[in-house]
Amino acid sequence: MQRPTFWLMLLVPLVGILFLREPRVAQSEETFLRWLLRNSDPSGPMAPLTVVEIGQDQVLDRDPSVEMTSQGAGKKGVSPLEFALFLQSILEFKPSVVSFENILNWRERDKDQEQVFIDQAMRVPKLLLAAELTATPDPDAPIPEIPAFTQVTGKRGDLVEFSGIGRQPGEEMRLIGTLGFVNLPGEIADGIHVPLLFRHRGEVIPSFAFQAILLWLRVTPAEVAIELGSHISLPQGRTIPIRADGTVLISPNAGKKARHFTLNELLLLTQQHESGKKSPELDSMRDQIILARIPANPLSPPDVFAATLATIQTNAYVHRISWIFDCVILLAITVAVLSLRHISRVDLVLCAIAFTAAYSLIALAVASRWLIWLPGILPLGAAWLLVLIAVATPDRHRGKPKATTIAPSVP
Repeated sequence: MQRPTFWLMLLVPLVGILFLREPRVAQSEETFLRWLLRNSDPSGPMAPLTVVEIGQDQVLDRDPSVEMTSQGAGKKGVSPLEFALFLQSILEFKPSVVSFENILNWRERDKDQEQVFIDQAMRVPKLLLAAELTATPDPDAPIPEIPAFTQVTGKRGDLVEFSGIGRQPGEEMRLIGTLGFVNLPGEIADGIHVPLLFRHRGEVIPSFAFQAILLWLRVTPAEVAIELGSHISLPQGRTIPIRADGTVLISPNAGKKARHFTLNELLLLTQQHESGKKSPELDSMRDQIILARIPANPLSPPDVFAATLATIQTNAYVHRISWIFDCVILLAITVAVLSLRHISRVDLVLCAIAFTAAYSLIALAVASRWLIWLPGILPLGAAWLLVLIAVATPDRHRGKPKATTIAPSVP
């Protein structure tokens, strides 16, 4: 009796259709997508973005016994003076936007140093300050006025809802800057999906990353058209693809397209620039976003904002390949069933391992070169399911080789 190839040929496309039609099963593709994006290195030009890491080096002499100088500095004890030095250095190159992804809120004993920082911050044309939204605000606190988008279509129920502002900078700093909300709700943010939109008391407002882009493009909320579950339309023909929950798909490695400096490196380059030595990297900061962050601070948000900004600035959005590709893969695997009865079990397993390795490498190359996401669970799962069923088939279903007749020797 031959191996029941007809039932195998029928089973493979049925399982594939289940993956294509069932959203809950299709969510398993997110696991392969996360691996794909974390291991691919997207190609393309450098983003007009500079990330300055403050607190990586000891800039000023500090008392080792001091654990925390400010709520925004963390264990390294970054003081307002260091932020003031950062602003003084960066303002020499006239950047478009200067943003802080850590919430700047210092203690009372640092008020004198804070004033030095504020004096420098007042010289920044567009200053973006981090803050956090909350669903349980102080009932006695006044309701903040947050500029909202007016051109919004689609269902808003999937956006994360907040009703007030929790942690935020002091009032004096809020008067000279724009707030950007660094919330990364666990139900929608996972390292490759970053929220661009939130819901505040029924209104749609921008997140920290999107607010930085709006300042960089000199765009007001009234000029933005949002279709939830589809895209965000910006002036000059820019569009940002978004999901229904207001998140954008990014590559975690997109942050490599930004220039990275520590504060010490920036101070050294500034000193060399003042002495007459030109640096193209610093001269190009005039039209860039400057993102200041404290990586050593345990209260710092995950390092996803640089990747988000770089993705939007370079239009490097990863998109899924057409569903036609899935149908072609299913058809190819279905046709391969015909040859299963001619292949041994060991060879089937070896072929499946080789196919898995080759397909994964091709998927990584395609994602890096063309920013196209190839599905993983569907083709790889169908191939291994095919092998599993073939290996589990009893020997009596295997085709028996024809006996070889040896002709008698002629005397």
